[in-house]
Amino acid sequence: MKASQFVIAFITLALATPFGDAYDPSPLQDFCVAIDKLDNGVFVNGKFCKDPKQVKAEDFFYSGLNKAGTTDNDVKSNVTTVNVENLPGLNTMGISLVRIDYAPYGQNPPHTHPRGTEILVLIEGTLYVGFVSSNQDNNRLFTKILYPGDVFVFPIGMIHFQVNIGKTPAVAFAGLSSQNAGVITIADTVFGSTPPINPEFLAQAFQLDAHIVKDLQAEFAD
Repeated sequence: MKASQFVIAFITLALATPFGDAYDPSPLQDFCVAIDKLDNGVFVNGKFCKDPKQVKAEDFFYSGLNKAGTTDNDVKSNVTTVNVENLPGLNTMGISLVRIDYAPYGQNPPHTHPRGTEILVLIEGTLYVGFVSSNQDNNRLFTKILYPGDVFVFPIGMIHFQVNIGKTPAVAFAGLSSQNAGVITIADTVFGSTPPINPEFLAQAFQLDAHIVKDLQAEFAD
């Protein structure tokens, strides 16, 4: 193979690989309804496939997003998730959905979705939303105030947040580009890990006194 042909082949592979590996796989069948154990099925994307002849309409159905979630917690918000864990027909479909309820001045604290981009539409209330780009982009903050009917996109993997800046409850719905996008809440992960991260390490990383780190770890411990 000539050097020029090798370069072209390498570039082609480099361009193609992220699309093949970075997101949920494209289905090669009509559906692959998830089941927890092998029952004459096929293992696809972390789940076994239900026998297609046994699939029913209920496998593609979820009810309850009309009901507000309880916001009686520290962050004054609630996320109701509809993903492959409670809607098995989503398996291999590459999408999921959440309803987010916010009490007045409640927030969905800074977090990331490691496997999915999020697109959010506000239904009620007023939200201050934003995300922070990566170190490569100098950690720029992108923010917007949303009103009912407004839409905002949070790119995959970016730390993002929503805050209800109104005096009344707020409600939003969001779609994610994964059947199970995952969530990493920054404060819970850093200060509430099991076992705890060495407080001296965190003190240096966050430029804090180690005693403050220990207090935060005690606050976020289970």
